[in-house]
Amino acid sequence: MTTDTHRIAAATSGTRIATGLFALVLGAFFVWGAGFAHSAALHDTAHDVRHAFGFPCH
Repeated sequence: MTTDTHRIAAATSGTRIATGLFALVLGAFFVWGAGFAHSAALHDTAHDVRHAFGFPCH
């Protein structure tokens, strides 16, 4: 039986910061940005998600 070992390189601090900022911006769009969409279905979905996460909107 052979065992394969793999090494995972540690992420640099720059990569971690960039990934965190991307996730923050994307999450902000999903929670707040989609609420301004013209599509009624997209707006209603974003509205329900905001309420599910406890964000008051009215």
